[in-house]
Amino acid sequence: MAAKLIFITGGVLSSIGKGITASSIGTLLESRGLKVTIQKLDPYLNVDAGTMNPYQHGEVYVTDDGAETDLDLGHYERFTHSVMGRINNVTSGQIYQEIIQKERRGEFLGATVQVIPHVTDSIKEKIRKIASSNVDVAIVEVGGTVGDIEGLPFLEAIRQVGIEVGKTNAIYVHVTYVPYVKSAGELKTKPTQHSVKELRAIGIQPDIIVCRSERTIPQSVKRKIALFTNVKEQDVVNAKDLSTIYEVPLHLKKEGIDEIILEKLQLPAQEPELKEWKDFVSRVKKPENGAVSIAIVGKYVELPDAYKSIIESFVHAGASNNVKVDIKWVNADLLNEDSPENFLNDVDGILVPGGFGERGVEGKIKAVKYAREMGIPFFGICLGMQCAVIEFARNVAGLKDAHSAEFNPETPYPVIDLMESQKGVTEKGGTMRLGAYPCVLKEGTNSFKAYGEKEISERHRHRYEFNNNFREELEKAGLVIAGVSPDNSLVEIVEVKEHPWFVGVQFHPEFKSRPWKPHPLFVDFVAAAVRRRDGNT
Repeated sequence: MAAKLIFITGGVLSSIGKGITASSIGTLLESRGLKVTIQKLDPYLNVDAGTMNPYQHGEVYVTDDGAETDLDLGHYERFTHSVMGRINNVTSGQIYQEIIQKERRGEFLGATVQVIPHVTDSIKEKIRKIASSNVDVAIVEVGGTVGDIEGLPFLEAIRQVGIEVGKTNAIYVHVTYVPYVKSAGELKTKPTQHSVKELRAIGIQPDIIVCRSERTIPQSVKRKIALFTNVKEQDVVNAKDLSTIYEVPLHLKKEGIDEIILEKLQLPAQEPELKEWKDFVSRVKKPENGAVSIAIVGKYVELPDAYKSIIESFVHAGASNNVKVDIKWVNADLLNEDSPENFLNDVDGILVPGGFGERGVEGKIKAVKYAREMGIPFFGICLGMQCAVIEFARNVAGLKDAHSAEFNPETPYPVIDLMESQKGVTEKGGTMRLGAYPCVLKEGTNSFKAYGEKEISERHRHRYEFNNNFREELEKAGLVIAGVSPDNSLVEIVEVKEHPWFVGVQFHPEFKSRPWKPHPLFVDFVAAAVRRRDGNT
């Protein structure tokens, strides 16, 4: 196990910010010349996030190698230069499935299969694998909250690993919450004390405590936390609420967390280089070119985490254009019943994101029609691209009842149809067209101008596709096939002629956007929105 290990645990409540903490530590260590990777251990029994409801879990993040993962892997990729894959997300479902398959094959030679050592050994094997992947530091985040029954095998596994590799090769960072009780006018440390007590009862003594709070924690409170949790006062770090998550690494740097980690792990490192990150944060916080309004028309608009990577892509693209992107959330269901003008007449751009299921589809199609007819910059992603094809077929090509076979199997014009490779597939988990695939762009299109290159690679997650039986007819009506698979069998990008900016893509560009390398389509889309705002179409 060549890499040093940093284990991240969380206490008191969920969504406390373990993923951002892990990612920010990765940013800081990379800034010092170290090579980093991050792994998420998820205690849920699902094999992966692919079949999980967005209301429970937020978006499903897709890696290059086709893994459907927890959304925290998106943070890991956006905050570091590490490329995530299947190895970076481990679930209880994967562990138990693996063990049961081994037991059925007789690989345990008749032994009683138990949580300890079999489940914990399997978890440790995954950790060892990530730690031997040619990196200096492997950061391992344990999902859930200390005290959860389902998380115990993972906590036991990281306890064992810590003993096996020794104190200078593994440390434990515990993220906890210090609430401010307004009526008392005090920051309360008791939840943190109880959280650490729970962790120590399992056998893990945290080396660093990261205290999430709404406000700055004074030194007196840090001193009290240190006293009751058996850590040094300087190892209690404040992570207060900030205006942007991208400021977190800079704040943790001020708190000295990277210095603490380097000392504890005895890591040689260069002086930090964070100028590029600071410049990016400055443009996010104080853009010089005002703001643009972009509507996201979807069915999970009350749950922004369902579109997390899209939101972050707009932050990156906004900073690149030196503007703030104000997102207007529009429920697609409402457009079914009302005129889109009542919701979209004040925006500079319209995006229809991916999704599954029929609910809200007609509202999305109405939004596409409004964008096309009014000359508003439009960006369709996955299902959004399919809605654009359906709308164009109905209202421009004259195929009145055109639809997707996913929503209307009886449509006479199934302009979107099930992929050949998906016919006969019965299991839902991990069976879509997943991961990175190449795409060849047509010169002279908006997409080609944005990318500036002929062949690209993007991540996919879909079962349905543009039906080639209607390709010639729709092209004759003015639809531009702007991107195809190298063998010309799959339509990947469509555009509309004589429109300021109208692009629909079958893939998910949001998964490739980074602060230092914003996605070209998002950058160009925001630039088109700025032109519309300024009356320059």
